[in-house]
Amino acid sequence: QVQLVESGGGLVQAGGSLRLSCAGSGGAFGRYAVGWFRQAPGKEREFVGSINWTGLNRYYADSVKGRFTITRDNAKRTVYLQMNTPKPEDTAVYYCAADAGFPSRVAIDYEYWGQGTQVTVSS
Repeated sequence: QVQLVESGGGLVQAGGSLRLSCAGSGGAFGRYAVGWFRQAPGKEREFVGSINWTGLNRYYADSVKGRFTITRDNAKRTVYLQMNTPKPEDTAVYYCAADAGFPSRVAIDYEYWGQGTQVTVSS
């Protein structure tokens, strides 16, 4: 069993930066792929990016490619989402998810989920 806790959300100005953290406890978190997803009001949950357990393979949604970066520190059992030059359309609740399989772009492929952290980007 893996427990995930996101932190770092808040209010940020467009063009600024923000770093979200996803701390994992229990289980072999260091061996799990981690995905970041987001959900804005009235919209479906969407893929943001994912990283495999080694950190060598990363995948991003086209909407955030070149602006957001996912990294991980397995010694600290933490995965990070660095958000650079965020836009108002990035406003959403951000969730991290973990799974023992491939770092999928599909939410249903992930077994464990955090509670989410709100990110609001002001224009």
